Amino acid sequence: MTMDVHVRDLRYFVTVAEELHFTRAAERLYVSQPALSKQVRALERQLGVELFRRDPQGVALTEAGLALLPDARRVLDAWADGAAALEAARAAARGTLVVGMSTSPGRGGLLPAIRSRFTAAYPDTVLRLRQVSWEDPTAGLAGGDADVAFVWLPLPDAGRYAWTVVAEEPRLVALPESHPLAARTEIDFTDLADEPFLALPTSAGPLRDYWLALEERGGRPPRIGAEIASTEETYEALVAGLGVCLVATGNVPLLTLGGVVTRPVRGVSPSRYALAWRKEDAGRPLVRAYAEACRAARGPATLMT
Repeated sequence: MTMDVHVRDLRYFVTVAEELHFTRAAERLYVSQPALSKQVRALERQLGVELFRRDPQGVALTEAGLALLPDARRVLDAWADGAAALEAARAAARGTLVVGMSTSPGRGGLLPAIRSRFTAAYPDTVLRLRQVSWEDPTAGLAGGDADVAFVWLPLPDAGRYAWTVVAEEPRLVALPESHPLAARTEIDFTDLADEPFLALPTSAGPLRDYWLALEERGGRPPRIGAEIASTEETYEALVAGLGVCLVATGNVPLLTLGGVVTRPVRGVSPSRYALAWRKEDAGRPLVRAYAEACRAARGPATLMT
């Protein structure tokens, strides 16, 4: 059997099979009855079998027509599903992708590199950047305000999300330049354990604990000097001497604007910065494409020092 039958021909065949009347079938298809009859005859010649028995009593399916009908319907249904998926993809490409962030992912021009790759694939999509307070450690994902987001790990309710790590960076300590420990070139975390720390809001959950280095404290509770919810608040609290804080290497330029220094810390694990999305959205073309652009832009090495 020839394999290059057109979808249109199958649609004509199925419609006639359902109506068993060429004139009614032609009306359903918005074609003329002679044109429909001619096309069905051409299909029969192509397949080498008669699909309909035509006589003065009417039209009936032959054995070959009865055999073909279920598969022809499946092909048409599959084509309709494919066309619907294609239209959804086109609609998505004309849409907007909201990228949440609580800390700018500067890190060697990462954001422009991602944008360049993403817009090459989806030139009609609008990328909207949304700055989110540190009170929301998911940077808009939890409330549905962002489609993807640059976040620090660990995330609260982590089972809801998937992510790709953008950078793994050592954690340094930021402290006022007048602090006694600022004279050292490197500081052991045990020497910081009794210092007042700047803490994220309690709504940050496990991320607050992470930046207070709870795991490294051996059960000793931290002293909280102040709560901070933005880079600006952190800088002002440091300059005011309200406490010290751990900071990822990539964020050091945001805090060392005068009056604040950073020093390497022994005894703490590195931080992980990631692009995250809700698992339920993993199949969305724009979300998937942005994640792929992020992986391509970051390159094989994610360690930032």
